[in-house]
Amino acid sequence: MTPPSIDLGTHTVIALADGAGPFFSPRAEAFPGASAAQWAAADAFDPGAVDAEGRWLLQFRAFAIRSDRGVTLVDAGIGPAGSPAAAWAPVPGRLPEELAAAGIDPADVSNVVLTHLHTDHVGWAVVGDEQRPYFPNAEYLLQRSEADAVDAINPRLESVLLAPLRDAGRLRLLDGDTVLGTGERIVATPGHTPGHQSVLVESGRERAAVTGDLLVHAVQLLHPELEYAHEMDPAAARRSRERLLGTGPLHLATPHLTEPFV
Repeated sequence: MTPPSIDLGTHTVIALADGAGPFFSPRAEAFPGASAAQWAAADAFDPGAVDAEGRWLLQFRAFAIRSDRGVTLVDAGIGPAGSPAAAWAPVPGRLPEELAAAGIDPADVSNVVLTHLHTDHVGWAVVGDEQRPYFPNAEYLLQRSEADAVDAINPRLESVLLAPLRDAGRLRLLDGDTVLGTGERIVATPGHTPGHQSVLVESGRERAAVTGDLLVHAVQLLHPELEYAHEMDPAAARRSRERLLGTGPLHLATPHLTEPFV
């Protein structure tokens, strides 16, 4: 089945499903400030985010952005069996099959934008015992402030992700907003982690934002002021959400909501 997508001018944003599974703690603990009315509104907006046992059900997605200038992948999913996300996410993921269904060979990807260094977003970036970049011709793009904070985020990722990418000459560190040669714009959206970044695709008045974990549940889309327990700087995360959502109408391409595009 062809993955869902949206078109913006010469760009196509493609949702690539890597897996789905329940969150590791109750959602009320993840969003302790949410009221009963806010949960009711979120459940009406995204009823698929609650499973039969009342648990928060997450989708795990990456997104490909394809144009006549190349392919950019935003995030790298939960990864194969044994990936860093295996402790809590439903590995193995199916990103390779999703890429094939979209007609994308890993060698065709010219940019891999890692929104942040949480394990469910980097799983297919480096694979195998030989720790090789799964996308052999791509630059892997990460904010320098995120790389500098790897020990606070997940120290294991220094050896299993960043070092192999550096050794392969594939890691490019950014300092803030950056326009890619393929036409997309990376925007710094810190707070969830120190160097969290999102990706904007623009065509005329139409815009789409691939959000990463700028928002992780519909309750934050409807109420951007709500804190998520796993944000490293909740105040900065709130400012980033409110800034992006306040810029006018746009499509949101989200990794964890039930529908990939809202």
